[in-house]
Amino acid sequence: MATSSSNGAAKQPPMPSPLRFSKFFQSNMRILVTGGAGFIGSHLVDRLMENEKNEVVVADNFFTGSKDNLKKWIGHPRFELIRHDVTEQLLIEVDQIYHLACPASPIFYKYNPVKTIKTNVIGTLNMLGLAKRVGARILLTSTSEVYGDPLVHPQTESYWGNVNPIGVRSCYDEGKRVAETLMFDYHRQHGIEIRIARIFNTYGPRMNIDDGRVVSNFIAQAIRGEPLTVQVPGTQTRSFCYVSDMVDGLIRLMEGENTGPINIGNPGEFTMTELAENVKELINPAVEIKMVENTPDDPRQRKPDITKAKELLGWEPKIKLRDGLPLMEEDFRQRLGVPYKN
Repeated sequence: MATSSSNGAAKQPPMPSPLRFSKFFQSNMRILVTGGAGFIGSHLVDRLMENEKNEVVVADNFFTGSKDNLKKWIGHPRFELIRHDVTEQLLIEVDQIYHLACPASPIFYKYNPVKTIKTNVIGTLNMLGLAKRVGARILLTSTSEVYGDPLVHPQTESYWGNVNPIGVRSCYDEGKRVAETLMFDYHRQHGIEIRIARIFNTYGPRMNIDDGRVVSNFIAQAIRGEPLTVQVPGTQTRSFCYVSDMVDGLIRLMEGENTGPINIGNPGEFTMTELAENVKELINPAVEIKMVENTPDDPRQRKPDITKAKELLGWEPKIKLRDGLPLMEEDFRQRLGVPYKN
């Protein structure tokens, strides 16, 4: 599919591997997943590995990811795991790249903000360079954080955002905004086939237990019998998408013909107090809810407009929050070693 470059001339995408055009033998699709040992990445790998025509290579530096998330695939003939940091060049032959690598929770990206922005900028540059060299299609998981603390509600893809460029979260927010810019510049200048997903809050099994994200915090606290800590004022809203729905959206975007950006998230909106009350009711009615200080630049509201995802991808989330939370509780209880009470 030709794209028009900045000077108006049609730019042909780089040629994919000759294996794609073999007349007599249909070779497997070779798929690279950066950050594939992480929460969303490992669920994506599970789904990709279900297709016997896919060979999956995971590159992960295990800063926030874990080999444990991939243990069922290690040793499988169609699976390969590389300990690799995307800020270094990777020379590998692939047909598709899902570029998920990046710390995605405030605790981790504030711990090493320079590393976070390097992953977003240099990491994305390296993956785009790889896509250009081998003629691969590349999907970037961007984020609802590109909208910052939004002044429009719900957020559509055409909204440019309201982001603080020098705040403690900026390494992530602005890093992802630059990553999107790089994707489109490589698309226009070099004809690279790009896909951009702006993913909203996602939850489910394999989330890091102490990663500072609100759903994992509340569930871990409820299981341990600790108070659920809601940041003041408690009226700030988030929308939560179960991980299997998210993976379905990412694969549909990769396989479709739209570059994006496309919002992938669940438009069901909850205040933090409502979320805490749901977790309390479903997991441990005995715990109390406690208000604590807020973190700087915390967005007041967050809700995706998913019209584009519905129209262009035929996608919308299926799993409701009240159905997803118990599935996550089961996983957390197993990992924390806290059985259900009879």
